[in-house]
Amino acid sequence: MNAEQLRSVGQEVIYLAGCAVNETKPDLGKVSDLESVYALAARHKLSAAVAIALESAGQKDARSSQAIASALKRAALFEQALAQVKAALEAAGIWYMPLKGAVLKAYYPQYGVREMADCDILFDASRAEDVRGLMERLGFQTERFGVMHHDVYFKKPLLNFQMHLSLFDPIHEKLHAYYGDVYKRLVGDGWEKRFSPEDFYLYVTAHAYKHYSGGGAGLRSLLDTYVYLKKEKLDMDYVAAEAEKIGVAGFEAANRSLALRLFSGQELTAEEKDRLDYVLSSGAYGTTAHQVENRLRANGWGKARYALNRFFVPISQKNKAYAVYARRYPFFYRHKLLLPLLPFYRILRSLKSGKLIRETKTIVKIKKSR
Repeated sequence: MNAEQLRSVGQEVIYLAGCAVNETKPDLGKVSDLESVYALAARHKLSAAVAIALESAGQKDARSSQAIASALKRAALFEQALAQVKAALEAAGIWYMPLKGAVLKAYYPQYGVREMADCDILFDASRAEDVRGLMERLGFQTERFGVMHHDVYFKKPLLNFQMHLSLFDPIHEKLHAYYGDVYKRLVGDGWEKRFSPEDFYLYVTAHAYKHYSGGGAGLRSLLDTYVYLKKEKLDMDYVAAEAEKIGVAGFEAANRSLALRLFSGQELTAEEKDRLDYVLSSGAYGTTAHQVENRLRANGWGKARYALNRFFVPISQKNKAYAVYARRYPFFYRHKLLLPLLPFYRILRSLKSGKLIRETKTIVKIKKSR
């Protein structure tokens, strides 16, 4: 759909999602195209919220029933698996802390409204091998281990657990430094830890900023902010001071204002409307186009520099990307004579995934539009 259609359908999705979390019955006269509404809601992981709002107004059909049933099944499977993982971690004497959606889902008014694609848990990084063993004993397959700041485990039919050794990769310098000794910020007497309400909000905001400034972040992220701030009364002086330290103060203020206005039906400023256009076009997980455009803008690169940088290999440990590359491509960094081959390996992987083609198309479109 074009930009005008995206705004129009987006407003209907926002209206229905707001009705769902505010527990108000929507006016069906404000919903004109259910097909497009469901399609956009799915892109933003808001299908269940939209379906619940529609059904509360008597608009029940196969799509709404399927969306709600799917969300409830997913929520039940994740809840059961999370309980098993927590019990195993505690039995092994490993401290841990559920993150993001695993916590935020409790702030939504109805079970299953907050859709989850994965479950994130921070844990004692020194026990990574033990965690791998206990996850595999619980029936999970190891999808990725020791490569990034989180290990990934999968269990059929849909359980994806991301077990975090740290909260951010070193390439996000300020965020990684701020959360480098995260344990001292945690509270809780047992093995399960938690952030204070302010620190949890700061982490969720920092995580949203990472995605927003990368490939983009969607409506679900804004809805998370809205439902959390509706329930928690935060010390905003503390939040502002800490957000400044990690370089997200401007983002936090703008994101908070947009979320609160958007889902309470208030008029947006011109700047907020532009911000919303970006969010609507991002979908839940961002886009390659936004990622390319943001990198070009943030680094002041031309297209040739961008292309070279995408496949360069840091060889000096002084380079901030070195630690990230060394963890992602351990074989090449253990056998440094093979490092010249790493760019070709990355190109082949990007071709296989289709990402290189998507990035190339974006670069061409940028060239044509300038």
